[in-house]
Amino acid sequence: MKTCIVGAGAIGGLIGARLALAGEEVTLIARGPHLAAIREHGLKLISAEGDEQVARDVAATDKISEAGEHDVVILALKAHQISEVANDLPALFKAETVVVPLQNGIPWWYFQKLGGEFDGKRLSSLDPDGAIERNIDAGRIIGSIAYPAADKPEPGVIRHVEGLRFPLGELDGAKTERAKAISAVFTKGGFRAPVLTDIRSQIWLKAWGNLSFNPISALTRATLAEMCRFAPTRQLAASMMTEAKEIAEQLGVTFRHTIEQRIEGAEQVGEHKTSMLQDIEAGRPLELEALVGVVAELGRLTHTPTPSIDAVYSCVKLLAKTIQS
Repeated sequence: MKTCIVGAGAIGGLIGARLALAGEEVTLIARGPHLAAIREHGLKLISAEGDEQVARDVAATDKISEAGEHDVVILALKAHQISEVANDLPALFKAETVVVPLQNGIPWWYFQKLGGEFDGKRLSSLDPDGAIERNIDAGRIIGSIAYPAADKPEPGVIRHVEGLRFPLGELDGAKTERAKAISAVFTKGGFRAPVLTDIRSQIWLKAWGNLSFNPISALTRATLAEMCRFAPTRQLAASMMTEAKEIAEQLGVTFRHTIEQRIEGAEQVGEHKTSMLQDIEAGRPLELEALVGVVAELGRLTHTPTPSIDAVYSCVKLLAKTIQS
């Protein structure tokens, strides 16, 4: 398959490098010094064990409109960045092109092909003017979740920290041949990419932690372990997760883990800074709507009270405004 990675940062770069090293045809959409380094030296991948390889046989550009048509388009941008490029994305599509979004939190496509009361409803916190929905037809989408951790220590270099799982799933739960084909491509790159029949439940499991730990860390500058060991913030996280669980259950989602198990799992990660805290420290825009704002929107939609989520969301939204001003 010919694959385009839109957003060749830590996770997109990890996928692109491993697929290219496995012999797949890959195009990377990158920009600035990172793009220049890839063009000059290739994309270096440092494995979790410290080994280094360079993917040299990759195309790289900052112009989506000039990249050409692809079989698979992997969206590895942050959620708030998708609308910025939405109008350009159709240039990558042919009739059968599949789009695999990898954003944290609840995705813009959540109600597409779901059926039931909210089938097809657009989430205004994620796609306020409908630009994403207009440019990416729901029929193209195969959902996924990025579990690996990686970073970009310098331009042209991706360091894999841990994890290999990228579960995949059709929006209607079918196990299609195209989903299996994309799973095979990921597997060829050394990843684990099972095809699931309920991708939304897996999305909620990860979003459950992101919803609480990310904004609390942004407000307190605390690591995961610090938040979980301090009784008041541990209780705040539990309150937010309780509200989210009630929303998800209203939408037919079943959780296989308890809140306490989810918090204990985060505590075991140790002195790790969440992605939102890293963005705060770097002065970057926050993934606030995809991680928190959309859950508040879902609470209003399902008539589920979300006092803890609303309070934390308001505080972090003001924090983000002060950083960007």
